[in-house]
Order: sequence, then C-alpha cells, then structure tokens
Amino acid sequence: MAEPLFLEPVFHEKIWGGTGLRDEFGYDIPSDHTGEAWAISAHPHGPASIKNGPYQGMKLNELWDQHRELFGNAKGDVFPLLTKILDANQDLSVQVHPDNEYARIHEGELGKTESWYVIKAKPGAKLYYGHNAQTREEFADMIHHKEWKKLLRTVPVHEGDFFYVPHGMVHAVGAGIMVLETQQSSDTTYRMYDFDRVDKKTGKLRQLHLQQSIDTVEVPFKMPKLNHKEWDVGGVHVTQFVMAEYFGVFKLDVAGCGDFAIDDGKYRLLSVIDGECKLKIGDQVYDIKKGDHLILPTTISRYTLEGKALIIGSKPGDEA
Repeated sequence: MAEPLFLEPVFHEKIWGGTGLRDEFGYDIPSDHTGEAWAISAHPHGPASIKNGPYQGMKLNELWDQHRELFGNAKGDVFPLLTKILDANQDLSVQVHPDNEYARIHEGELGKTESWYVIKAKPGAKLYYGHNAQTREEFADMIHHKEWKKLLRTVPVHEGDFFYVPHGMVHAVGAGIMVLETQQSSDTTYRMYDFDRVDKKTGKLRQLHLQQSIDTVEVPFKMPKLNHKEWDVGGVHVTQFVMAEYFGVFKLDVAGCGDFAIDDGKYRLLSVIDGECKLKIGDQVYDIKKGDHLILPTTISRYTLEGKALIIGSKPGDEA
C-alpha cells in the first residue's frame, strides 16, 4: 500500500471549549463547548477512523495492531502519538504531566510530553508556561497557600508561535488561543489549579491532583531547548521546531512545488492548517485542504506537495 491514510477527527466537549473548531475549520462539532478535536488518535478515549482506501472504517488503533508493516514494524503496544486541535475559549486548568515510568505505574499508560503550534491567538493572549519555585518543598508550599500569581510564569502568545512542553512542566493554554497539539498518546492530566471553576454538570469544583503534581513537577523550572532548523525543498519552506525523544514537529509552508524523500523509515503525520494543495504519490494525486489530517505510512518513500498551504507535520522520535 502506497497511499495516505486520511483520518476522521473525534471531538470532545470541555468546560473551557467553544465554537472555534466549527468557525475556523468547518467541523461538525457536538456543542458550543467543544474543546478538542482528536485528529490523529489511536487512544482508547477517542480513536480516529480511517476515511479512505482498503482500511476505510477501521480505527487507527486496530490498524496499528493488525498492520504494523504500515508503520515500519515499529515496536510498542500502542500507537505512540496523538495530534489534537484545542480551542481554548477559556483558560485550561494549570497542569503537570508525568513521565513514562510514573504514568505506567500509576495510570497504566504512556506519560505525556507535548507541544503546541499556535493557530490563532487573540490580542493579549497568554500561556502559563513554567513556575518560579526553586525546590519541591517551596513548590508544594506555594500550592497549598494558593500563591498562584507568585508561582506561575506566563508568556505572551502570537499566531505562529511554537512551544515545547516536556513532562514535568507546569503549563496551560490560555483563553483566546487555538493550538495544534502534538503529544504522546496519553490522556493523563494532573490538575494543580482550575481557577475555582464549578462544573455545571455536577455543581462541584473539578477534581485536582495536587500530590501527583508535586510528585511529577520538574524543579527548578528549566526552559526547554529547541533544535530549530529551516531549509527549502523546492517551493516549500520547511521549519523544524523540535526533534526530541518522543517526536519531531515541523512546518511546511507550501508556496509552489516540493519533492520529499522519506529515507528514515518513519511514518509522517500531517495536518493542513490553512490553504489547499495537491499531494502526489507516484501516479496518484490527492487534493488536501484546510482541516484535513493524514498519515503517510512507511510504505511511501517519496511524495510531492504543490499548491499554497500551511501544514504541520510530525514523526515519532527514537524513544516513541
């Protein structure tokens, strides 16, 4: 098989969600509080379905289990990556994610390292990104005394920004921001602060995970280092944002025609954020447009992009 796998997103309603996934991408969302589109997902909490070809109708997790040859016979019990689009109509809860070992012992799944490409950001939007405590004891003390302004770091956000969020980092997407998130395939989140919001369905404050946050946070905070690179492939400008242990993330600014060789034995995940273009694989031509999400399996060694589009791509890292 040398054709792409197009995926049907799965939507999740969230207390902080809105209508941006419909307004920006035309998706048929379930409500006006839709927060997430799990676009390329094999996670049991929302596996995406294949839309085309001989595997049409299969869930991605089923395809991973039954046709590992499409993924370079990669090892691992689960498809390791998850691509989402998040629409933060309100601030998300301030969170920490565990590493693989802690998550395996306590949650029975992968840990979560993630990253964000900012699709949209309203003027004045901000992220919560890191903390100011110097020791774990100081971190715990500031949490228990609710010294949030003193503890939490914020950074301004603009369209086109990229942020890497390794496990152990305090973080939250702020109100008025839409991001494409590339992450390990995990749904484990430890909430340390939720702005004292009440869940309308239950009438109660949402559950916090203070001890887990204290256990898993990196102290002191260290700004992640990115291995940023840029180059041109014909009429396509490529920006590598990060290439780390669990995934690499890159941007393809298509403004013409570019021919790509895949020579590392790794499949690619592609999400069209804007515009439209033609994807050529051998003699086959596929029209891809804003809102499409697809996988190029390892059975594809070359492909061509032609048109005008903005695509965010990823591939598994060596530890995925």
